[in-house]
Amino acid sequence: MSGFELGVVADDFTGASDAASFMVQGGLDTVLFSGVPESGWENIHGARAVVIALKTRTVERERAVEESMEAFRWLRKAGARHLYFKYCSTFDSTPEGNIGPVADAVMEELGIPYTLLCPSLPVNGRTVRDGALYVNGLPLHESHMRNHPLTPMWDCRINELMRGQSRYPCVTVDGNWRITGLTSGVPETNALCPAGGETGMDAGPGAIAGINAKLEELAARRGHLYAVPDYETDGQGQGIARAFGHLPFLTGGSGLAGALSLVFADREEKTGKSTRESRRDGTPGRAILMAGSCSAMTRRQVQVYLANGCLGVRLVPEEIVAGAQTVDTVWEQIRAARSAPLVYSSAAPEDVLRSQQLGRARVAQAIEGLFAGLAVRAVDSGWTRVISAGGETSGAVTRALGCVGYRIGESVAPGVPVMTPLDRPELRLILKSGNFGAEDFFERALRLTEGGERDNG
Repeated sequence: MSGFELGVVADDFTGASDAASFMVQGGLDTVLFSGVPESGWENIHGARAVVIALKTRTVERERAVEESMEAFRWLRKAGARHLYFKYCSTFDSTPEGNIGPVADAVMEELGIPYTLLCPSLPVNGRTVRDGALYVNGLPLHESHMRNHPLTPMWDCRINELMRGQSRYPCVTVDGNWRITGLTSGVPETNALCPAGGETGMDAGPGAIAGINAKLEELAARRGHLYAVPDYETDGQGQGIARAFGHLPFLTGGSGLAGALSLVFADREEKTGKSTRESRRDGTPGRAILMAGSCSAMTRRQVQVYLANGCLGVRLVPEEIVAGAQTVDTVWEQIRAARSAPLVYSSAAPEDVLRSQQLGRARVAQAIEGLFAGLAVRAVDSGWTRVISAGGETSGAVTRALGCVGYRIGESVAPGVPVMTPLDRPELRLILKSGNFGAEDFFERALRLTEGGERDNG
């Protein structure tokens, strides 16, 4: 590869596919790798963005930094002109979280004075105002994310969330380009307005130059610096991308990744360098549906699909751990289904808590192993479509299938694309985070991936 615009490292697989879908929508042909690729994958014709999916969101800090830096170094060597650290749009509010340590390490290694923290994804209800993160209008710690089993959300103020994770301070940047709230032990509360007298996220070169100069000045006094801009609309995201897209390293959710792609693709169109390709997202063959997320939306999606009379098989943690429910037993239930079967472990919070009495890690490993085994069995039997809901479930499935990388296609829902394995072009995968998609997500996914044959078993 002679070089590409954007190299992204994501802390989990569904987050990676989420970001990749917005980048394709923004106009950049995108390839996604599960893990750091082996040598030989650097030459990917036509790709203008490359995403590397890791599994570092909840691992120990040292491992997260080590694996992330390996991925960033690979992207730089492969020709990435800009780097991006993608994390969940609901951030990570545990003091032991890995967002700060990874971002610190990249800035230190590359000698970058400042970068942004932009978890916003307005289309899915994630927004930032005055340095605070909101989920569908509720402060993060008052939303459903306060009960997240791995990363419970205890605060909505990003500077406070980063205080326990990073060695460097944060400032907020409001919609008029004013900098406030510098924190580094002793807060500075005075507002600092950039030169030029221009305000608003659509400000011209004078304001943009002023805000960047001020951030660089503040960073120089403190080693490195994070800026948290207001980001409540797609228009604001595009303004942020235009103002800061020149930086060699940025961080955030899928919203800013998509906005950056729009800016980069527009630049390529103007210079005649665009290489966008049209791809067929359908494929003949049968589909298996899997749901491992216990989010409220995934549970509704399961209910809606089963209400249509389609076959569903519920995984029971106690039976899996006891060896009574296995890949073989479930396969016998679904292999002759006339419609696409749905295998699910999604359950209400009280049921999840009860099953976790067997040991949270033990239960999670058992369920993920069964999903992975079913995906392999289906593909080995000639089934060509795998549709999965839930980050951990999807990660287990992709690892089991052993696919190296994926071309990213059309989206079923915002942040949920069709993925075609580079080394298995007959397959189609759709992998989503738990809360993404509408209630008829599974039906939509089947329609989008359907090829020349009906899935009638």
